[in-house]
Amino acid sequence: MAAEKVEPGSDADARGLYGISVTAELVGTGVQNLRLYERRGLLTPSRTAGGTRLYSRDDVVRLGRITALLDAGLNLAGVAMVLDLQDDLAEVRQNADGATDGSSPSA
Repeated sequence: MAAEKVEPGSDADARGLYGISVTAELVGTGVQNLRLYERRGLLTPSRTAGGTRLYSRDDVVRLGRITALLDAGLNLAGVAMVLDLQDDLAEVRQNADGATDGSSPSA
């Protein structure tokens, strides 16, 4: 059986895969920082039925952006503003791409 090919930005990238300690190690930060970022609304990991946090590939990428912005000297409020702007820009680009390929834009 062939392995399923996963496209970047696919649903597979949004599926929770990693526990909090594994994610902290992948990103190079502490578990408490991940909890803080969640409390501040910078990311929202999925949860198991028992309440365990599960971080996706998308979450790990977002945490990398958070780390880079903090290293650049922004505080958490500044990081939140930049991430919101980046998310808005990505949405506008996605809508523009949809408009150029003949599909109708979403309302």
